[in-house]
Amino acid sequence: MTDGMTLTERILAAHCDRDIVRPGELIQARIDIALANDITLPLALGPFREAAGERVFDPDRVVVVLDHFNPAKDIDSAIRLMESRSFARDVELTHFFDVGSMGVEHVLLPEQGLVGPGDIVIGADSHTCTYGALSAFSTGVGSTDFAAAMLTGFCWFKIPETIGFKLRGALGPWVSGKDVILYIIGKIGVDGASYRAMEFFGEGVGGLGMADRFTIANMAVEAGAKNGIFPFDEAVESYVQGRARRPYTVYQADANAPYADVMEVDLGSLEPMVALPFLPSNVRAISEVKGRNIDQVVIGSCTNGRIEDLRQAARLLKGRKVARNLRVIIIPATPTVMRQALSEGLLEVFMDAGAAVSTPTCGPCLGGYMGILGKGERAVSTTNRNFVGRMGHAESEVILASPAVAAASALAGCLADPREILL
Repeated sequence: MTDGMTLTERILAAHCDRDIVRPGELIQARIDIALANDITLPLALGPFREAAGERVFDPDRVVVVLDHFNPAKDIDSAIRLMESRSFARDVELTHFFDVGSMGVEHVLLPEQGLVGPGDIVIGADSHTCTYGALSAFSTGVGSTDFAAAMLTGFCWFKIPETIGFKLRGALGPWVSGKDVILYIIGKIGVDGASYRAMEFFGEGVGGLGMADRFTIANMAVEAGAKNGIFPFDEAVESYVQGRARRPYTVYQADANAPYADVMEVDLGSLEPMVALPFLPSNVRAISEVKGRNIDQVVIGSCTNGRIEDLRQAARLLKGRKVARNLRVIIIPATPTVMRQALSEGLLEVFMDAGAAVSTPTCGPCLGGYMGILGKGERAVSTTNRNFVGRMGHAESEVILASPAVAAASALAGCLADPREILL
């Protein structure tokens, strides 16, 4: 057996003070950041208190972002928010984000420099895998595991096997990271990477911006993956420079790393993709399904609410009007993204086009608020899941797409190909 290790294995080994780890082994590893939100933190408070918890292991390393139902949408959410605020105050959390400072957690933490390369990050939210774009090991856990991590600073892991994704070529016009990950999920299925790491490498990685990488890592869990992860390179270094709040360690996969499988992806061959109801793996090229009627368009979320996503949408919407009888909702992911969009004139573009602009929130992605669907309605959304009832009524539908496809569809009033919109 080779002594080489994958990138995920390198990070996990370092955090349990071992030279080598192998898939299937159980380890207890130090964590660098533990994250929760206004849904998952209240669920963790019971186990935390049952374990006689009074203080967290490190107030600088437990992060709480109130992003799902905040500002409070109803009485129940107001109570959950009150519980979260009380706890954060009692244990004196350093990084607590509420109205005015909060944004969508998985965009906010990298932006604020709270996650760095080589970190282990756990979050009581499945899309914590987003931080793999920064060459960190990050994964979602249940609220009980989160409670234990808050107390101890450690978490148990089973070392996952790793699937390698060798990217080559460069993306074409109006093709983005969302199309890459939808294509991959369409090929391997929603269980194609079950409890495995998805490691992305190859010369094609260098042509992907950080927004593309965050999107790809974010949706690794939609293939069942334990985590998604990218190598440390100049793009990652540039992103964390000036942001990182503490020193970080760079790890690299060994040249003889043992991959359970390797899939090659020619980025240049991809076209805009969409995932039809009711699975992220029900993927089609936009050219195959354009023209389908829609009632709503949502651009935002931890998958595609970054400034790069808004710029892409604005390029198509500028000087145009969204289709009549179509609701278009645009949600900048963080206050920083919103301020930048304001300074660049993007918010004016959206409002002039007839779109609504929301305060930063997860909003309708999980059926929260700011765009719930009624019976029989269909949305094109830049979010990450399209399960039955995900965005509202059990008989509504969600089509997952990139910001470009979403914006083109907003203009056409039906599912549309951005390559056919003349600029």
